[in-house]
Amino acid sequence: MTGSSRRLVAGIDSSTQATKVVVCDADTGEALREARMAHPEATEVDPGHWWNALEAATAHDFLDGVVAVGVAGQQHGMIALDEEGRVVRPAMLWNDVRSAESAQELVTELGGPSAWVAAVGSVPVAAFTVTKLRWLAEHEPESAERVCEVVLPHDWVTARLLGADTVKPGTAVTDRGDASGTGYWSPSSGSYRSDLIELALGKAFSPPKVLGPAESVGETPDGRLVSLGSGDNMAAALGLGIDTGDIVVSLGTSGTAFGVHQSTVADVTGAVAGFADATGRYLPLVCTLNAARVLIAAANMLGTDLAGLQRLALESVPGAGGLVLLPYLDGERTPDLPFATGTVGGITRHNATPPNLARAAVEGMLCGLADGVDALRSQGVEVRRIFLIGGAARSEAVQRVASDLFGVTVVVPAAGEYVALGAARQAAWALAARGNADTGLPQWPRTGDVTLEPDDRHLGDVVRKNYRRFREVVHPSTTVGDSG
Repeated sequence: MTGSSRRLVAGIDSSTQATKVVVCDADTGEALREARMAHPEATEVDPGHWWNALEAATAHDFLDGVVAVGVAGQQHGMIALDEEGRVVRPAMLWNDVRSAESAQELVTELGGPSAWVAAVGSVPVAAFTVTKLRWLAEHEPESAERVCEVVLPHDWVTARLLGADTVKPGTAVTDRGDASGTGYWSPSSGSYRSDLIELALGKAFSPPKVLGPAESVGETPDGRLVSLGSGDNMAAALGLGIDTGDIVVSLGTSGTAFGVHQSTVADVTGAVAGFADATGRYLPLVCTLNAARVLIAAANMLGTDLAGLQRLALESVPGAGGLVLLPYLDGERTPDLPFATGTVGGITRHNATPPNLARAAVEGMLCGLADGVDALRSQGVEVRRIFLIGGAARSEAVQRVASDLFGVTVVVPAAGEYVALGAARQAAWALAARGNADTGLPQWPRTGDVTLEPDDRHLGDVVRKNYRRFREVVHPSTTVGDSG
């Protein structure tokens, strides 16, 4: 069926690794076509690469018939603009840990973790935009002096969709979800903290206006409605259609665990970020820097590919014969260990085998996220079932280990670009809101779920306890949602 006989919407996921675009039926959510174009692999990137990737992905009439479009983008990235809207320096992305010391400085200067939680619902770590402002002020003062506004990746791409070559200060807008990841917007008050901007950068600027979730921001030059958009995790929640009790564990470049909540949270340990979602509710979230890349690195060590790693891991047993891997290959965000490295422990003559190393890599990646789920529980977030998504979630070995480690029902949705689907769903929402009174989010059914129940919760508990013991030896006094 062609675009002429359906109302079509498009969702754009401008992620760390690639631009992904999904065209959907606005009424049913059926994904009709998909495109992808890679981004440079770096922790700072000229945003122009994202725009070029989007143009390439949507070339050759890919958007034919699309009447509305929405953008979801990687959270936290700092795009500093001058008075003409030109990018001052390459965007510092969420996984750029150079601002780790800046984060510690800012936490101390405001009065400690409790002061930050009271101010913005989260304790800033290196990923947060506010810490990158401080790094810029300290390390590139001439660039900092030129800054007239700072926007986030999804804000910048959305503004470019409206036809502007540059994003003039005062023209960009954003949403509650992405704004809540800056470290200077408060989900509880719904307002920016200009004093925190000035604390970090040494001067104030006016950040993008925060609009309501069903609002549109304008039209593309060829007449397509542009919705407000959101951050990638918020869009994934939309794409999956999760509700209270559903926790998403996403295994991509980073690992995330998050769930919809009806109120703000206040975790002074800093493990749980008190984000807002893209619907008017909240999205408490735990993020790890290391997820799917742990498996890639382990496969490289073993001289195999990901399929080979899976086969090896399935040859081992729960607990990998006592081998434990702390997967902090790129430093870590949760726990806050930005300069840590990966560590393998418990090695003996008997367990030093390829299958055990493969299994330890899978278990290590998932144990960190299981700790994150416990941290969500500690903040009153209901955990009824786990939705396992992302590239690594397709692995049978990952699925088997996850069902025991999490100790609850694990749902593996059909393969799909759920961030882009969430952006498309929000575009459909904006389209409906413009044409009529806001009737709420379009109800898009999800099919093809695979449901897994734990085989042995006791074995899962044993694996997690061994992981926690080894973590405490290597990184004393580091806790994330520990429950035993």
